[in-house]
Amino acid sequence: MNTGTMPLQHNIPKLYAFSFLKMTLFPMAIITLFWKDQIGLSLTDILLLQAIFSIASILFEYPSGYLSDRLGYRTALTLACMLAIGGWSLYTLADSFAGVLLAEIILGGAWAFISGSDSALLFETLRAQGREEQYARFDGRMTGCAQTGEAAGALFAGVMYAAWPLLPFVGQIGLWILGLGLCLTLIEPETEAEPAIHSHLMEALHTCRYAFLESRHVRATILFGTVLGIASFYTVWLIQPYMQQTGVPLAWFGPVWAGANLTIALCSLISQRLHFAWGHRGSIALFIVLIITGYAGLGLTAGVWSFLFYYLLTAMRGLQGPIMRNHLQKASSRSNRASILSLHSLAFRILFVATGPLVGLAADHLGLRPTFGVMAVLFAVALLPGAWLFLNTLPNTSTNVDGG
Repeated sequence: MNTGTMPLQHNIPKLYAFSFLKMTLFPMAIITLFWKDQIGLSLTDILLLQAIFSIASILFEYPSGYLSDRLGYRTALTLACMLAIGGWSLYTLADSFAGVLLAEIILGGAWAFISGSDSALLFETLRAQGREEQYARFDGRMTGCAQTGEAAGALFAGVMYAAWPLLPFVGQIGLWILGLGLCLTLIEPETEAEPAIHSHLMEALHTCRYAFLESRHVRATILFGTVLGIASFYTVWLIQPYMQQTGVPLAWFGPVWAGANLTIALCSLISQRLHFAWGHRGSIALFIVLIITGYAGLGLTAGVWSFLFYYLLTAMRGLQGPIMRNHLQKASSRSNRASILSLHSLAFRILFVATGPLVGLAADHLGLRPTFGVMAVLFAVALLPGAWLFLNTLPNTSTNVDGG
């Protein structure tokens, strides 16, 4: 290895550690209890809060990705840590809806700056070392670290909250201070000379045009990847009431949540190997089977162990993430890498804002099990043409992992 790339090699374990820290979210497992019991929010307030947070995230998403490409990925991650420290600090002072809303908006900005920046820095680090073909494997490891962190946070959250309701938030501030120190030690890979930018607005619009109009592969990857992502996201909000209805003991909830995250972590780690063995068509067929079987199982059964069908969806989430991001990374350049990844996240957020309330309405009026049954059918209808479009826009139609 060229000695000039040796310091860059240190980015990789640091990005693994950052992924673990950013997803060790102590407050997440108890946040609804905190909002209700400590702040006094009603369920209507909580749903309104999440709607505003989603809209704010949509507004932040693409501009933050564009700034990351211009300012540098390390700078974007450093800004994200500073915003996160500020947002969680405000939570320790909040005593009303307005205080919580301000904290949530700041945290939305933090996540927007992270979105795409850490993955882009990983790809650029590997590219500088001539190892970009291994990106999916390293991305899977990074995702595995993130989900392991989320599982760990879920296991400790209840104990921390019982000891002192603000302790999960204080612990979160400490984690982001560690994250800030870590990001300050990251090394920005050298960039190739780029043409001078005369208008940032026109450059941003050009990237949007490239992603959604000019590049058939990027467009198909974003659209198909968005539907795959949303398939595992609805159940994040619905699985807990489903478990209540099917008689799962309350003491199981934390371990079940941790198990879901560990499933994502494990499947992320084996994602590239499975893709290499099964190829594009085989992997995508597996994603579709896991989604349809998962929703059908949740809809057709009502036993204590029925929640295990949820693990099929979390397994799909872990398997597909590194693969779809790998396609977007290879179709991007240094000048628009984080921007395109942010456009992918933006498409996901818009789809969730547009469809999430409808899914919730169906669950309220039809019941959870019928809703899951309907979603199994709807995803079958949406995923099959999406898969066909994706496969027919691959740069090379061979079934090898990297399209070779």
